[in-house]
Amino acid sequence: MARHSGPGGSGESVARLSPLQAFRAEHSRGFYVISCAWVGILAVIGLYLVGFGGYLVHLGGSPYYVLFGLAMLAAAVFYFGRPTLSLLCVVGAALLTVPWAFWECGANYWALFPRLLMPFGLAVVALFLYSPAAAPRMPASWRKAATCGGWVGLVLCVLGFGRGFMNVPIITPDAKQLADYKLPTPEALKAAGENVSDWTAWGRTNHGTRYAPFQQINRDNVKDLKLAWQAHTGDLGPGVRQDTPLQIGDTVFDCTPNDIIVAMDADTGKIRWRYNTVSTTAAPWQRCRGLAYYEVPAAIQEAAQQAGDAQAPRTNDADEALASPSACRRRLINTTIDARLIELDADTGKPCATFGQQGVVDLTQGMGRVPSGFYFQTAAPTVARGQVIIGGWVMDNMMRGEPSGVIRAFDAVTGKLTWAWDMGHPDWTGAPPPGEHYTRGTPNMWTSAAYDDKLGLVYVPLGNDTPDYNTINRKRVSHLFNSSIVALDIKTGKPRWKFQTVHKDVWDYDLPSQPALVDVPDGKGGTIPAVIQTTKRGQIFFLNRATGEPITKVEEKPVATAKGELPGEELSPTQPYSVGMPTIGADHLTEKFMWGATMLDQLLCRIQFHKVYYTGDFTPASLRPSIEQPGNIGGLNWGSVSYDPVNHLAMMNDIRVPSLFFQVPRDKFTGVLLHGHFPNPFTDAGHGPAPQYGTPYGMITEFWLSVIGAPCVQPPYGTITAVNMDTHKIAWQVQGGTVEKMGPFGIPSHLPMTMGMPTYAGTMTTAGGLVFFSGNQDFYLRAYDGANGKLLWQYALPIGSSATPMSYVSPKTGRQYILVSVGGMNHNGPTGDLMMAFALPEKDSKAASTASPASAPGEKTSSETISQPS
Repeated sequence: MARHSGPGGSGESVARLSPLQAFRAEHSRGFYVISCAWVGILAVIGLYLVGFGGYLVHLGGSPYYVLFGLAMLAAAVFYFGRPTLSLLCVVGAALLTVPWAFWECGANYWALFPRLLMPFGLAVVALFLYSPAAAPRMPASWRKAATCGGWVGLVLCVLGFGRGFMNVPIITPDAKQLADYKLPTPEALKAAGENVSDWTAWGRTNHGTRYAPFQQINRDNVKDLKLAWQAHTGDLGPGVRQDTPLQIGDTVFDCTPNDIIVAMDADTGKIRWRYNTVSTTAAPWQRCRGLAYYEVPAAIQEAAQQAGDAQAPRTNDADEALASPSACRRRLINTTIDARLIELDADTGKPCATFGQQGVVDLTQGMGRVPSGFYFQTAAPTVARGQVIIGGWVMDNMMRGEPSGVIRAFDAVTGKLTWAWDMGHPDWTGAPPPGEHYTRGTPNMWTSAAYDDKLGLVYVPLGNDTPDYNTINRKRVSHLFNSSIVALDIKTGKPRWKFQTVHKDVWDYDLPSQPALVDVPDGKGGTIPAVIQTTKRGQIFFLNRATGEPITKVEEKPVATAKGELPGEELSPTQPYSVGMPTIGADHLTEKFMWGATMLDQLLCRIQFHKVYYTGDFTPASLRPSIEQPGNIGGLNWGSVSYDPVNHLAMMNDIRVPSLFFQVPRDKFTGVLLHGHFPNPFTDAGHGPAPQYGTPYGMITEFWLSVIGAPCVQPPYGTITAVNMDTHKIAWQVQGGTVEKMGPFGIPSHLPMTMGMPTYAGTMTTAGGLVFFSGNQDFYLRAYDGANGKLLWQYALPIGSSATPMSYVSPKTGRQYILVSVGGMNHNGPTGDLMMAFALPEKDSKAASTASPASAPGEKTSSETISQPS
């Protein structure tokens, strides 16, 4: 019995104190409150981890969380009476977490982040609290050691957290790759066919390589790049800008999401003319990713004019159009969000009156019934041998039998249909017979085609017969062509060859990107004409573009999920894998791959993983939630690749966010999202809930996110990658931006941590050894070293950019510009109407221009070489 001396000096008995009462008597009120809060935190964490961790064990998952939770509960119980034991529980649990964490994920920093940071943070707090908590009972040396340990732990936590701000590459080039990297000479550029000056197509040329052969801005001086001018296009309506401008001579041409066409001075951004196409649509995708350009060859124009002067009889529609006084020599071509093909005079911005009907061709002709918003164009058309080649976007997953995926070519002078490829009617060569329409519901091309003039082939990347997630009632001909790249004869539109990247696709793995046409050494002193086709699967198919045969090995592999769970579903037992090329961001998922900002939300993602259906690649949608990995946005999406023809490096960016998807029987389909939202097919664009009319099921799909709004898989969520097309291996890979503008629950973190976020649009590569990219979630335009991926320069944009940069050299001033459309980032932040151009200071531009291999002003441009009529 405890005793103390009372006023009378005699010992008096007092009641025995509980550990809590004793602790309260021995410490200040403030420290007592802090300690109670600490015990409460430990108890809550412990109960949470034991409860949810126990459920994870029940599902067959890791027992770690239960064990750690029990340690936290023990630490809470022991704290007031036995602080030393409480400290050992917290610190011991943190230390024992280390071998478990490395066993699960190795030395991957972002995988270790949620596993170690919280346990060590708790241990640091425990060490600092131990000294005052144990003061009345423990030697000072013990308490001092604990405090020192706390400071050491705090430094380690700060260093560990700070590592997240370091721009450490994911993959670095080896010494040989660095030694072999070289900047091109003018002769090398000319040999590679890269000696033209203008940017006349969406991918700069019809080869789609997005390579600017200019060296005025280079690795040494890019740090001095400054904003040279900016302009407003005037379109602040709905839609995120994804446009890459054209540049012809001293003028830049651009389109906006709602199809306003603008011409700007290449050196100042001053608007020369603006044309509003007055395009409207009920569909969700207000997009114009680019324009096309056609310059009528002078000989044809002059011959037609002479024939007109002599009042000679017209031999064809083209002669008639060219002989007209209102004929347009230089033409801009736009496909609109309400399915029209429009040609404008590039000099005046006025419609070319003799093209179609007063400058307009109705692209719904021959299509049959087209519900509002169910068919239109979002990608730039391709101009080849005097023809405008277009595909079309259709409303995903609404119904079987949507408008046709027909590929058509129109005369660039008259707007007359020259050929059409309707895979359902291969005998048709033009417009459908009277009373007929093109085959409904065939795979479509919603991106841009590429074109090889020497081979006379148009390379068409196809999507699916929508609905994308179900094969019930799908056409047999669609199975032949879905998710395929098809080479069409430029004269007839007939297929020469096809290569299919997914069989019987029910994952929305359509081909989103323009093919890149490149020439690679054949090992015998010659070259192979090749095509690079990237996919949402993260697979890169490398084909001979003359024959369609794979250059690198493609292997048909059995897929474990070949047998679906839906009656009537047709799935392929095998799928093609490009095993001779690297796969980008398509990791096989396991529980260990689950992630969270802390171990708490990571645990919930682990639980989700065990509750959903996933057996690996090509897990089909069933009646239960299933994981689609990669998700329906990729992988590698519509930004395509840029290509360094001297070092044979293909630059690409990817997205790594899996989807959850499942089918719902027709009588039960309400369209309710997993988190309780209701669908709007015109805002979800078929990527949210969609009815799939014509099949027995509706479907639901959405990004697979944790409770805090972050992907449930570990970072990176996007990268910039260089692939060596000689070795067929990744040369280098870096994270795709930081989390500065994103964070838990959608709240911006303002922390430039290099986690690597989902990327949009594409890269642009220059002869100056640089790779430019602006489609980051953190609103920066960046320049990377083409040799190793090192970040050399970045500029904070006022809002995000979902567009691919381009570059040109002004024929007036000789300055090289980097130009990017700044109109908002998908899923993140506001939209706008800015066009921003960057250049070196004028004195530096003049000094560097003498070393640039750019074509001299007035040199023949690519528009005069790739647009020759046959």
